[in-house]
Amino acid sequence: MDLPPREQLWECPNCSSVARTVDAKIPMHPCRGLAGLMVPLVPKGTDCKVEAVERGDYVGQESVQIDVNGRPMMAVVTTRDDGQDCTVYAPTARGTKE
Repeated sequence: MDLPPREQLWECPNCSSVARTVDAKIPMHPCRGLAGLMVPLVPKGTDCKVEAVERGDYVGQESVQIDVNGRPMMAVVTTRDDGQDCTVYAPTARGTKE
């Protein structure tokens, strides 16, 4: 006998986004509280903070994630009492073929 999938409720501590899932995937959303960045939701009721980390290095010709204000972003860090999670926005290099 198969058990039905377990429902999980999610929320964002920086905006009013919520979601309901029945699988193991963590839902992402464009967060109004973090200038439109795609950030993960956290399980409903989780005491945490979700913060954006601006790039501190030279961008050059790389394609980087920017927020709605045009600032280059490096990551989003979720901090809870029992640890941290990090969503990294890796830059994309560009090249040309000669």
